[in-house]
Amino acid sequence: MDRGPALSSATGALIYVDEIRESFSLLDIVYANQFDGVEITEETAEQTEENFYRGAPPDWLNFHISEVAKSNGAGSPFIKRDGYDRLVQQIRKRRRGPGTSAIKLYHHEGSGGTTLAMHVLWKLRKTFRCAVLTDSTPDIMKVTKEVVHLFRAGNQDSLNTVLLLLDDTFNLDQLQDSIMEEIVEQEIDVDVPVVILLSCVRTDHAARETELFCREKEELKRNERKDVILTNNISDTEKKLFDEKKEELSRKYGDKTKQFHGFNILQTNFSQDYIQEACAMFAKIGRKNKPLKTQLAAFLSLLNAYVPASYLLESHCLDFLIHDHPSHDEQLLLDQMQPFSHLIVTLQRGKRGQRKVRMAHPAIAKCCTELLAEAGVCRSDTARNFLSSFCGDDVPACLFGFIKHMLTKREIKTNKGTEHAEVHDRRPREENDRLEKYSTLILHITQMEDKRESASVLKVASIQFDENALFPQALARFCYGELKDYQEAEIWAKRAKEREPKKSFIADTLGQVHKNHLKNRERPAEAREILQLARKAIEAFEEEEQLAGKEHGKNIENGKTKSLHDFNIRGHFGFLQVCNILFDQLVRKDEAWRGVLTSNVSAGSVLQTLGDNKLSRFNNLINSLREKVEKKFEFLDAFLTYSESAMKKDKAYVTKEAAECYKKYVGVSVPEHRGKLQQTLQKLKQKLAVTSAGVLSCLDRRCTTSDVKDIAAWWEEICHSEDFTTRAFVNFIFAKIMLKNANQPLRSSDDQSAFRQKKLSDMQAEDHMMALLLFWPTDDEGQPVSDLRQLIENVKHSYEQEYKTMFRWRYLRPLFFIGPGKELRRFVHRRVLEIKWTQDALQESNVYWRNESIFKDPTVQDHLLKVEGVVRNYRLYASFGSTEIEVEANRRDSLWKSGEVFFYLGFTINGPVAFRIQRRLPIPEGPTGQLKLGERAIDSSHWTTLEPEVKTGDEVQTYGLQSDAGRFECSASALRWVCKEPVSLQYRFCSWEEHRGESACADYVPAGPLLDISVAAGKLEEVYLPHWIDPESTTPDMFVVLHVETCGDAVEQVSEVTPSHVKLLQPTFSPKGVMLRVRLGFPVKVYHDVMIFKTKQEFLTLHVHLVPPDQDLQQKVKRAESPHGSVLIPKPSPGKSLQMLDHFFLSSDTDTAEIQPESIKLIYERRTYFEVFIRNADSDLRLKLKTGRRNGREEVVWTCTIRKGDYMTPSTDDEDQHFVDLNRTDLINGVKDTRYILDKLLELGLISNEAYDTVRGIDSERDQMREILTFVCSAGREGKDEFHKVLKGIKNLRPLLSKLEKC
Repeated sequence: MDRGPALSSATGALIYVDEIRESFSLLDIVYANQFDGVEITEETAEQTEENFYRGAPPDWLNFHISEVAKSNGAGSPFIKRDGYDRLVQQIRKRRRGPGTSAIKLYHHEGSGGTTLAMHVLWKLRKTFRCAVLTDSTPDIMKVTKEVVHLFRAGNQDSLNTVLLLLDDTFNLDQLQDSIMEEIVEQEIDVDVPVVILLSCVRTDHAARETELFCREKEELKRNERKDVILTNNISDTEKKLFDEKKEELSRKYGDKTKQFHGFNILQTNFSQDYIQEACAMFAKIGRKNKPLKTQLAAFLSLLNAYVPASYLLESHCLDFLIHDHPSHDEQLLLDQMQPFSHLIVTLQRGKRGQRKVRMAHPAIAKCCTELLAEAGVCRSDTARNFLSSFCGDDVPACLFGFIKHMLTKREIKTNKGTEHAEVHDRRPREENDRLEKYSTLILHITQMEDKRESASVLKVASIQFDENALFPQALARFCYGELKDYQEAEIWAKRAKEREPKKSFIADTLGQVHKNHLKNRERPAEAREILQLARKAIEAFEEEEQLAGKEHGKNIENGKTKSLHDFNIRGHFGFLQVCNILFDQLVRKDEAWRGVLTSNVSAGSVLQTLGDNKLSRFNNLINSLREKVEKKFEFLDAFLTYSESAMKKDKAYVTKEAAECYKKYVGVSVPEHRGKLQQTLQKLKQKLAVTSAGVLSCLDRRCTTSDVKDIAAWWEEICHSEDFTTRAFVNFIFAKIMLKNANQPLRSSDDQSAFRQKKLSDMQAEDHMMALLLFWPTDDEGQPVSDLRQLIENVKHSYEQEYKTMFRWRYLRPLFFIGPGKELRRFVHRRVLEIKWTQDALQESNVYWRNESIFKDPTVQDHLLKVEGVVRNYRLYASFGSTEIEVEANRRDSLWKSGEVFFYLGFTINGPVAFRIQRRLPIPEGPTGQLKLGERAIDSSHWTTLEPEVKTGDEVQTYGLQSDAGRFECSASALRWVCKEPVSLQYRFCSWEEHRGESACADYVPAGPLLDISVAAGKLEEVYLPHWIDPESTTPDMFVVLHVETCGDAVEQVSEVTPSHVKLLQPTFSPKGVMLRVRLGFPVKVYHDVMIFKTKQEFLTLHVHLVPPDQDLQQKVKRAESPHGSVLIPKPSPGKSLQMLDHFFLSSDTDTAEIQPESIKLIYERRTYFEVFIRNADSDLRLKLKTGRRNGREEVVWTCTIRKGDYMTPSTDDEDQHFVDLNRTDLINGVKDTRYILDKLLELGLISNEAYDTVRGIDSERDQMREILTFVCSAGREGKDEFHKVLKGIKNLRPLLSKLEKC
């Protein structure tokens, strides 16, 4: 880096930013020119490589060393894991938008996930601005600032997408929103995505569950899978690469490779025998009189076994060891740690970074911990000793974090033997079902030693960290949960509160102690004892409520905070749980309590009959319970109906348990003297529908149709009473909408007029939302009502007043969507869409509305209406005629580009929200301003034909072209363009498969190749995309162009259609391809090529394919034929178009020919072929393709003669033999680089993946060459020609080839 560090720009140029290094404290940036011009000594290179293969995490230098070794012929490249290509592909797809996006890499601990991610960053450092987040800081704003600063580095013309690697600490949605807010605040005009987040999720359970879920989904639609999974089981392909690397390392490092544990564990496919052998010395360690180095090895093993990526500082380790040998203070740590040194690695990031120590691999740490336990050194002893030795007065923040993780982090449960069931039953589970009860270490100590030992470890931590509340909180939970020692639990819960008196989540523990004590009493208790315990729990939960309100208000006052937390509702829910238990226990003792607790009889009149005078002191508590239960339930109902946790942590059982409690306290009846209105309200309470939130959530609760009818009837009855209120009328309208969504007919009514006529007062958020719904314009209204903007403002203002405080940092759930229809019939409840998507009305709602996957489902799309709009300056406006109304976007990263869009419109309690925003590209005008169909194909003489430069990388061929001003056509694809200045462009063929299921492609079929075009220099005025449609069978308005973007595929209209191309003016670029709208009554005719393959069979067997002239499709056909050893017989294609959906018949003039199937129906999705079989063929044969569609009369559409020379084995005379045949022995003996040859043959489609793997599995290079020649010769002369070209491209073979060609 002679000129200093350089970053890539979107155009590919390098931007030198020498001053940028000091600007980042959180990001480790890999520069585009990293190590360029830097001399790396052999000693440094070897040391870096040794550390990595021993088990240290990779350094950027590791990848550089591998690249240099490969280019010098001194070594093989860095091993590409199976997920590498998929990860690169997913990242490149997101290059086209939206403004921010995320990819998750799930990986088992120790499987090389972080290494794979860093390998990809290194690969893409010249395309993106790549960085690793080095600090798991909760300061989301600081991360945001640094990411945006990296994106902007240089100048406005050199902006480029940041590719950021981070762990799963962050909520990715919140980080993405924060970054887009910063872009808007800094008024940055972007035309490339700002950031792609690559999140490494290191958890065995998540990797396994995601793998199983994706496996299930792949059966339905393979291309839906976006995340990448890396498990602790390497594939056969990976095994070969690791074995080859093992041989290379053995030659270079000799016996040292025996201690390359990080590498060897993967190379042996996580062999337990290898791991046991490496750790064998730990089995001999005694429990007593252990040297300090043995204790230190035990500490490291325990820490690394239970905390991923944990470490100890080398300086602290040396300080610990010096007590044994004060004279060894200058000795290196690894020297002092013999015989354990080979199991330990030291690492350091940067010259100034602190040196860290850890075990070589998590599997080794776990094995050592197991062996120590078997030898008598139990986990609890090691943990207590570690806490006492390393946790003094000044504990580094990193070490505290590791200890907190080890002792308090609850992992996701893994239900052995039920993984497959979990995939199919993906209902939300209760907290205690979803997470383990305690940390993994505490669980293991409890299971393998004793509960008291677990409590002892937590007690030591609570004493050592005497100002921290987490450890006494965890100890209190363990005491009441496992030991059933509620007195001890109360002591530690109160101690936790003393340490953090203002934190509501800490205060919750005391309430849980009393609640569990109340619930789990072993002996029958008197009513007085029950009430006493219940009061203590209720007081604790009510205090928690107050603290939650205060801390949430404080967070809001602070504005942008470092981390985002939900409003804590545990106090509300804990209160209801206690009241539920209290109700059951008291009523079980005496049925008279039911009337008291439901407030149907006075407490005083009953308490006297119960025979306990001391019960009167609970009068205030008893009399307040019903009212408090109603208020807390209604709060929770609104909280969970209108919003959900941004971290997706809401629990379904909260609503269920809260509802059970509520129903008990409101009772089933009302005293007769209360009146008819009270009777009706009581019925609504029993159906949980006495509030707007209750009515709106009745479908979520799976109310029956009869229930919904009753709810609507009761609210209508209240509306007609003298005690009419605004809320009653609004709830009646909501109930009618619910009724419609339950597939019940609605009576026609003018609700708009009724709403205007009512003298509505004291309107709340739900009332304003109803006004907005009623007056929202229908799809056939040219202009909205004049006060629509005011109606939206009213909704937002009332939301701010009533809900914003508690919903801050929560995701607002959509309540309704706009669908086709009139009046109330057009409002579609979210539950209807959830059922359509899951196809299971009994399944709990688990739709994550933010990611918008649900809107890709055609059955969901059928229920919704697309709304047109426009994006300007990161704001979205819905268009109604000439009026534009601003609406919120569900995903802010969808607003990164200005332009016309369409979307689905939903409504939250805060107003209208746009979902699944897709760009609607402008319709360019032709010369007359109208779409037109070209009268004839433009003669090729009007176009200058150019041969492209073809490059192959990542198994994809890229076609590069350069031209001056003029009109040009590519000879490979027939792509045409017009330019007024020199241009440089490139393109590649893409597959239609992954886009066919997108909503933009509904009702369309591919009509031309899908080309990913990019312009590196210059500007194109016009682009002509080739198509294969016979325009005589269509109309011009049926043609469109698919415009592929990660944020959603869009349809682009065309300005002109010719018989061979469609024209785009002033084009923008992304993958594009011509599509044709399918219309009933329009029998579309398509041009096809006929591909004839001669298979490698004993008798003549031909496969005859009908394929559109799309290189991607035709390459797939070639690859499918490759395993048969098939050779393509080039023949002219039909001169006329073939009508889709017609049946075509193939016949031969040879009587002995057997042809199957009898006919083929021409369908785009179907890739079948005719098989022609002739035994003992020895002459020319004639094939004829015909269709019988017209009035039952056959029509011949293609004829072809297959000559004897096309299928017979060529002469063996020397003058007719190919270079490959003549020099077979010399090629077998002289060619060594078989791997390169195989890669090239695979790219050319001359061998299959199976053949590739077969050859790679052969040990000797000579035998590999023999097998390669077998495959090459089976491909005929064309295959041999291609093979000869490959050989000529190998520089070190040129002397041999020159010699052979002269012979």
